[in-house]
Amino acid sequence: MRIKKISDVIGTKVYTDSGDYFGEIEEANLYENKVEAWRIRVSGSVLSLIGGAKGVIIPHQFVRAISDIFIINKAALPSQDSEIEEIPEDLI
Repeated sequence: MRIKKISDVIGTKVYTDSGDYFGEIEEANLYENKVEAWRIRVSGSVLSLIGGAKGVIIPHQFVRAISDIFIINKAALPSQDSEIEEIPEDLI
């Protein structure tokens, strides 16, 4: 297994485990030298699902695979009923 640097995965395309395109990795959130979560710029049909937010933060525990693409668990997607953490424009 090739270990990647965090800088190598920025811009990597993200798909759900059901094959739906989700967006691209923008940033890793670190805590105590470990990846805690990933900030993902959302695009495609997922935008309507999350209420038009430009990005979401997905906890690392929902990442299924990291290689040429990211695969995340579809359960990580916020539902219409849940509160969505939007990324402020100045951070995008």
